Amino acid sequence: MRPTLFLLFSLLAPVSALHAAEPKPNIVLILADDLGWSDLGCYGADLHETPHLDRLAQQGVRFTDAYAMSVCTPSRAALLTGKHAARLHMTIWSEGSKGGPKNRKLIEAASRHDLPHTETTLARHLQEAGYLTALVGKWHLGDASHYPETHGFDVNIGGTQWGAPQTFFWPYSGSGRFGPEFRYVPHLEFGKPGEYLTDRLTDEALRVIDRAGAQPFFLYFAHYAPHTPMEAKADDVRHFEAKLRPGQHHQNAVYAAMVKSLDDSVGRVLDHLKRSGLDQNTLVIFTSDNGGYIGTEKGQTVPVTSNAPLRSGKGSLYEGGIRVPLIVRWPGVTPEAAECRQPVILMDLYHTLAATLSGEKPKEPTDGMDLKALLQQPGNALNREGLYFHYPHYYATTTPVSAVRSGDWKLLEYLEDGHLELYNLRDDLSEKTDLAAQVPDKAASLLQQLHHWRTQVGAAMPTANPAFK
Repeated sequence: MRPTLFLLFSLLAPVSALHAAEPKPNIVLILADDLGWSDLGCYGADLHETPHLDRLAQQGVRFTDAYAMSVCTPSRAALLTGKHAARLHMTIWSEGSKGGPKNRKLIEAASRHDLPHTETTLARHLQEAGYLTALVGKWHLGDASHYPETHGFDVNIGGTQWGAPQTFFWPYSGSGRFGPEFRYVPHLEFGKPGEYLTDRLTDEALRVIDRAGAQPFFLYFAHYAPHTPMEAKADDVRHFEAKLRPGQHHQNAVYAAMVKSLDDSVGRVLDHLKRSGLDQNTLVIFTSDNGGYIGTEKGQTVPVTSNAPLRSGKGSLYEGGIRVPLIVRWPGVTPEAAECRQPVILMDLYHTLAATLSGEKPKEPTDGMDLKALLQQPGNALNREGLYFHYPHYYATTTPVSAVRSGDWKLLEYLEDGHLELYNLRDDLSEKTDLAAQVPDKAASLLQQLHHWRTQVGAAMPTANPAFK
């Protein structure tokens, strides 16, 4: 009996050792800035050209109903902590947290400027699991004492407190566009005139991949593009100017050129992974931090982008402000050319990656769900009560508002006067027909659900402005 058992264990031991030695997958998380849901070819763009991202979608899962917060800092905080922006009390971009308008009906809710060090970021989880952790690009989660290095990132190239660069051309610095403050993008020295920020950040991202060596890496590649200022390479702008036609949703050639540079960057990263032999052990995620910006730059008459068929844009809690592209390619997990119609949100990525790749579940409760089973079988359903949104601030596209999506139904509560809007997204993706008066029971039920959630997460609320007349 003993020789038989010895032989059995001898045969199993190499298998166990091989399993234990399996390398951890690398992670490349690419986050675009202000890229709208319909800005990619694979999401229906009619002017933009995004062949590399379209190819990525053919190699993995493309989500049709993915959501972020409606502006940048809240989305980034939620993505990296797995906690809703309302729970974090980070509900407006960092600069906006320093004070809102004093001449409106409501005083905006208080919002933190800095991501607290008490929060455990995805980078910290992965760093503790043995990953090299690097941010390349935009940070926008606090001042210098709260920079990426203090939140679990070994490397920070380009991350500051600011939400946009002074310029997309080297040396990427100056003042005047966003006020008198001098802005810069750090660690991009020794460039040359004409060098473009999206390209240079890609150079740095590829260097991170190469320098990781045998160590698994988490590359958080947070592009500044295609956020304003609207600046692109001249040849690309001329290319899209020649493509403009009446009736197109997208009419901004400069923005189209910025999206092209973003897509070219993704193509370079994917090609580099393949040439390096890392592509089959690297999880690649592409998404955006909020809906597309539908305003105009100073001196311009053409909107930056259009989110059609979605309503409105950045800042708003209509679909155009919160629905974003999301593409995931995970070799050995995701099927090819798959489409997932389940509603998901950026916090889900934290839960999925922290739980699956660090070998342990997050130490604190999160507001997301583990999507690995859904990534394996995109046709499955998630057992989720709803997705929630809270923007207790003013923006060009909205007054203070909260919202909930539950199944196909979506309710918005505007906080100035308490009026409700109810939409069925299955029948009315563009949110044209308000059903609140026609289906009052559904509106009342969702409102109760929304209020319960706000209480549960401790959402900060705006208050009446005593000086308003």
